[in-house]
Amino acid sequence: MTLKVNIKKQLNAFLLNVNFTVENGTFAILGASGCGKSMTLKCIAGVEKPDSGHIELDGKVFFDSDKRIDLPPQKRHAGYLFQNYALFPNMTVWENIAFVIEGNKEYKDELTQENIVRFHLRGLENDYPCSLSGGQQQRVAFARILAAQSKLLMLDEPFSALDSYLKWQLELELGELLDKYNKTTLFVSHNRDEVYRLCSRIAVMNNGEIEAISDKHGIFEDPQTLTAAILTGCKNNSRAHKVNAHSLYAEDWQLQLSVNQQIPDDLSYVGFRAHFFEPKSTQQQVMNCFRAQVLKVIEDTFSYIIMVRPYGTEGRPLRWELDKAEWLRLREKPLFLTIPENKLILLKK
Repeated sequence: MTLKVNIKKQLNAFLLNVNFTVENGTFAILGASGCGKSMTLKCIAGVEKPDSGHIELDGKVFFDSDKRIDLPPQKRHAGYLFQNYALFPNMTVWENIAFVIEGNKEYKDELTQENIVRFHLRGLENDYPCSLSGGQQQRVAFARILAAQSKLLMLDEPFSALDSYLKWQLELELGELLDKYNKTTLFVSHNRDEVYRLCSRIAVMNNGEIEAISDKHGIFEDPQTLTAAILTGCKNNSRAHKVNAHSLYAEDWQLQLSVNQQIPDDLSYVGFRAHFFEPKSTQQQVMNCFRAQVLKVIEDTFSYIIMVRPYGTEGRPLRWELDKAEWLRLREKPLFLTIPENKLILLKK
């Protein structure tokens, strides 16, 4: 299945302007709240109408402003899991699932029962949504979408309302289902860890537009833009300018750094992930090594977060994350840190 989306929609001062293509597999749209992720899904599902553009799935046109095509949601066969699950409150669990299945009663009953079992809903068939927990409601919503045998599956922040333990259990189950689904899935989230674990390709959305798109390894290793770096969890980012072909100055950190790649002329920022620092006991003749002044030590659940800056500067603190045993070994000694040349991330605005 191939999904092609090229649409525009004006919402007061906000302009949604997206253009992307998705092949089979799980494709994520990663972005902050209010960037246009959910509106994109609603336009694909037919819940909202774009102002202009084209949407098609495997050659079937859902929307085309030039040709005046706008299929109603029920003819798009696109399963859409809303953030609030959107279960029918006056229907039981069984009725919610059976409602979306086309066919005779025998076939409906068979497929409904199959999804009741698949999503561990036995014993809840006659319950109404108001009596279900958040996790149970989500299972019903998943069951209803898969029972509809949709050609396209769209999940809008599916774990946002769940506690961490239940979220992990459902993520495992969803991962298994998506592996077997073998069709196109769009997964919208602001959580970089969920996206990385569940999706093969990722698009970063910012202010209504797709800023970067790549396979998941590429988007984390080379996010391209400042927004993409932040959304993929890069905690250390500084304004930067090019000094020469392989050297830059990080203005906020007050550091000149060497890089093992050609620095582009349009460099605006540099990023560095917090777990890539290499500690040294003495200052060594290696690139990007500096004596670190420890400003604050924050104990996290299973690690320490150390806020540092180069001695003799007043730059923005850098964040260093390391496991507890390593910090306890290093904390009483003079601290020198190296930023490996191949771990610096060169970014556009």
